[in-house]
Amino acid sequence: MRKALRWLLALTVLIGTLSTAGAATASPILGFARTGGPPPPEPTDIKDRLLSVPGMSLVQEKPYPGYRYFVLNYTQPVDHRHPSAGTFQQRITVLHKDVSRPTVFYTGGYNVSTTPSRREPTQIVDGNQVSMEYRFFTPSRPDPADWSKLDIWQAASDQHRIFAALKKIYPENWISTGGSKGGMTATYYERFYPQDMDGVVAYVAPNDVVNDEDSAYDRFFATVGTKECRDRLNAVQREALVRRAPLEKKYEAYAAENGYTFTTIGSLDRAYEAVVLDYVWGFWQYSLLADCDTIPADAATATDDEIWTSIDTISGFSFYTDQGLEPYTPYYYQAGTQLGAPTIHFPHIEKKYIRYGYQPPRNFVPRSIPMTFEPRAMRDVDTWVEHHAHHMLFVYGQNDPWGAERFRLGKGAEDSYVFTAPGLNHGANVAGLTADQKTLATARILSWAGVSASAVTAGKPLATFDSKLDVRDVEREPTLRP
Repeated sequence: MRKALRWLLALTVLIGTLSTAGAATASPILGFARTGGPPPPEPTDIKDRLLSVPGMSLVQEKPYPGYRYFVLNYTQPVDHRHPSAGTFQQRITVLHKDVSRPTVFYTGGYNVSTTPSRREPTQIVDGNQVSMEYRFFTPSRPDPADWSKLDIWQAASDQHRIFAALKKIYPENWISTGGSKGGMTATYYERFYPQDMDGVVAYVAPNDVVNDEDSAYDRFFATVGTKECRDRLNAVQREALVRRAPLEKKYEAYAAENGYTFTTIGSLDRAYEAVVLDYVWGFWQYSLLADCDTIPADAATATDDEIWTSIDTISGFSFYTDQGLEPYTPYYYQAGTQLGAPTIHFPHIEKKYIRYGYQPPRNFVPRSIPMTFEPRAMRDVDTWVEHHAHHMLFVYGQNDPWGAERFRLGKGAEDSYVFTAPGLNHGANVAGLTADQKTLATARILSWAGVSASAVTAGKPLATFDSKLDVRDVEREPTLRP
């Protein structure tokens, strides 16, 4: 009897188990499953679609007529070669037009602006724009910061991951762009991930292939603009060094009043000379020939205040302070490890007035951060562009010092161009090219963006100029830096 009861109890348990399993299996059909089931529907609102990307989070949405504009954080690995070694939050912005439009991928190579703006290629193609903050520029900096993970390949890999994540949302053609260090960044991205973009528009991108050979800059400064303008600038620069003693006293008072310190560069004297030696370079980088009228005509008879004001207006006496340098530590680190930095001579100034000359990037980075230069990094990129450029457009300004060492194309380049905007500075763009080059450049950008054949033939921007959205500011960074 007991055996019979045990057998009956086991049979009851078995039937219950089978019934539960059957219910779990059948429940999706019945429509009341607690596990499994079809995936939820894809979100349709663009904000929800962006936030459905793993690792993407919203910082802020800002309104702008005709667009949706988002400031976002995206989780990136500190080291793309070892993704499990830690992550950081990289700031990006999205100016959303329509998923059926092309997308422009922009970076300035420094911090990203969180104010809605549209870069020139975005206006030309009437598209969306994704903008990326360069790694290690705050707040997009790992904590703790392993500076060895700040290099051009890691940054290109940041862009690659962002592109791969957003290409599913924006499936049409993509064009990368950037100005100055951003133009360099767009070029490096193309070198390491040539299959991602359908075209590249790099503005005023320096190309310091051999760091120790900078004679091209000396030749540039010997002929740029007019002799009258060069003579004015050179005289003010020299006079600022002749009057070093009284003007440094003014500098001391200025620093004390503003709480400026000079630990990184080493001394106020070093900072003073660095600012003065940037003066001529800074003028041509950010000013036009017509602005020569603002330079003191006779430096020898100008007052100390007039010399100070002219130098400060163009170079900025606050820059080589600890407080001025700190935001640009990532740039100077890269200049001293891969990008290179120019060195020029001053034939119009007697050697007795120059104590340090152009100082190396090492002097602008805290000594607690180790730096070792890699001479092959830029040679590799230069060789690749020369022989493999495909759908690449480089735009330079005739009077921009950074254009003295530029990217050049060889026989292996295909559908690629290097154009120079006459009379323009570090803010050169397609709109400033000669009429025939402007039409050609615009048509090629439209073609790479995959828009209609009729639009390509017309060779004109597809979006109307917006005075707020399309502000054409010069890519302004430290005076002697791109």
